[in-house]
Amino acid sequence: MADPSSYRPKPGQIPDSPGVYKFRDEHRRVIYVGKAKSLRQRLANYFQDLASLHPRTRTMVTTAASVEWTVVATEVEALQLEYSWIKEFDPRFNVKYRDDKSYPYLAVTLNEEFPRVQVMRGAKKKGVRYFGPYGHAWAIRETVDLMLRVFPVRTCSAGVFKNATRTGRPCLLGYIGKCSAPCVGRVTPEEHRELADGFCDFMAGRTGTYIRRLEKDMMAAAEEMEYERAARLRDDVEALKRAMEKSAVVLADATDADLIAVAEDELEAAVQIFHVRGGRVRGQRGWVTDKVEAVDTSGLVEHALQQLYGEETGDSVPKEVLVPALPEDPEAVSQWLADRRGSQVSLRIPQRGDKKDLMVTVQRNAQQALGLHKTKRASDLTTRSRALEEIAEALGLDTAPLRIECFDISHLQGDDVVASMVVFEDGLARKSEYRRFQIKGFEGQDDVRSMHEVIGRRFRRYLQEKERTGEWEESPAPSGAVPAPDTAAGDGDPFDNEPREDDGRPKRFAYPPQLVVVDGGQPQVAAAKRALDELGIDDIAVCGLAKRLEEVWLPDDDDPVVLPRSSEGLYLLQRVRDEAHRFAITYQRAKRAKRIRSSPLDAVAGLGETRKQALIKHFGSVKKLKQATIDEICEVPGIGRRTAESVAVALASTAPAAPAVNTATGEIIEEDDGGSTT
Repeated sequence: MADPSSYRPKPGQIPDSPGVYKFRDEHRRVIYVGKAKSLRQRLANYFQDLASLHPRTRTMVTTAASVEWTVVATEVEALQLEYSWIKEFDPRFNVKYRDDKSYPYLAVTLNEEFPRVQVMRGAKKKGVRYFGPYGHAWAIRETVDLMLRVFPVRTCSAGVFKNATRTGRPCLLGYIGKCSAPCVGRVTPEEHRELADGFCDFMAGRTGTYIRRLEKDMMAAAEEMEYERAARLRDDVEALKRAMEKSAVVLADATDADLIAVAEDELEAAVQIFHVRGGRVRGQRGWVTDKVEAVDTSGLVEHALQQLYGEETGDSVPKEVLVPALPEDPEAVSQWLADRRGSQVSLRIPQRGDKKDLMVTVQRNAQQALGLHKTKRASDLTTRSRALEEIAEALGLDTAPLRIECFDISHLQGDDVVASMVVFEDGLARKSEYRRFQIKGFEGQDDVRSMHEVIGRRFRRYLQEKERTGEWEESPAPSGAVPAPDTAAGDGDPFDNEPREDDGRPKRFAYPPQLVVVDGGQPQVAAAKRALDELGIDDIAVCGLAKRLEEVWLPDDDDPVVLPRSSEGLYLLQRVRDEAHRFAITYQRAKRAKRIRSSPLDAVAGLGETRKQALIKHFGSVKKLKQATIDEICEVPGIGRRTAESVAVALASTAPAAPAVNTATGEIIEEDDGGSTT
């Protein structure tokens, strides 16, 4: 626990101007980001007597080891920079809302020649018009099914569209009139785009124009005694009205607005958003968060606005945003929203009328969402805390192990030996910190030697990071220490090319755990402890969890620690161990599958899968390709002479496979043209 006075800036160092500040821990990891109109006044609040601080603020300032700041010109710039840093550094003490699901949108791909209507999830794409989000995908499909009577826009995938174009036959929707069949030329690209634009206009709330036009056409058809056409138009009107009924009118003045409500208690908060377009509720979504910082309702609203509109531009930001409490600096937030929309945005609290009544409904939904979330978690926060405390007590640790790393070895009869490292922080998996290793020090099966190698490589990298960042002065290495750089930096994982500058971003292996868990018993634990001792690391606890009786083994102890079967601590250790096993075996299987699929052509630099397949297709098998001349290889489309020479050299250097023998007859089995055996 750090003393905030040890890193408190000197009087007069902090400027009295707008800016954004970062607190970092002893490992230079950014743990909190904030903004202020006056940096001097705001930062002074963090260095009061600890007893007068909020408990969460007190935890943050005692975890931190330094503070730094960046001066900006306006409060709007401070808001933008704060949002960018929270997204970049993911500070543990900042409020971060998390979606309870991935919400589906109704999307129209206006960036294509023939726009397509479909359900989309995930990140938004440029040139696509989105409507929603919706609570369920089936709600979108029901609406689309009704509207395709009037706006028969393409809904098929690219593959189906190309196949219909090739065969000259439309899909079923084209035959029943729910697609204008642009694939076979029934409509021109311009006519199809008009249908897509009409679909978008109707979904955006401009419904009256289309219904009145259809009703007028229906009456004209009836007067001219075209009763079949009139009946079809009548059905179209009814379909559009049913589609409108699925989103009831809530604001009579055809308002475009987002309504945000917050429900909170001491530990958590839930946010609900209603998206109202054209006076109708077009979408709803909700978030929940742990209140890891001392924040009131206005602060929660500001964080929600940042997450909701931080990546949005244009019409995705509505003209009006209704909130239960205004942010600390409403003018700056309003200006930030206006910059993202490109025009004025009204940010206010509804005081009366329909909008206030609707806000009550949104608030009720937020309360229900918070209650449901708490029921789902079943007091998960309390359970995780109790589990960590039980582990600390059972293993004799001074503090609860907030960061636990678990290692597991996986192989198949001694082949493709790999290891995994999984990380749990505050009792929750932190998958971005997971790492994978290939065993490089020896061949064959030896779990104990493998564990010693992996632990040594992992913590050698940790010591390198400490030395690089200047966290410790170089001193004589303890007896048996191995301070040399780990030349096997790749470790078989995909994180080799990360930035090396000291910018606060998480580095590989940069943060030490309080507890190392190995999958195994006494031998594996002894190997892990020996690896740490060789590096001179004596402040990290080690234990092992044996699968047979779920016993917890400690270094140098002849008897295991037996936790009660109902112990939350044992349950957490089991989850950590099982996750390490899952991650290791997944990597091992992928590595084995890749080895099985390997080909002599893999050794040719710059030769991708497409050209490999082209070579095999042209010659029929690797055997025939090996017999081909360089000029014959050059005849394959996309293969130049230099590549052909590389292919020939690579195949010539491969040793011929031993012939297979039919054990029943003694005959040599020859390879056929396709590369298989007969």
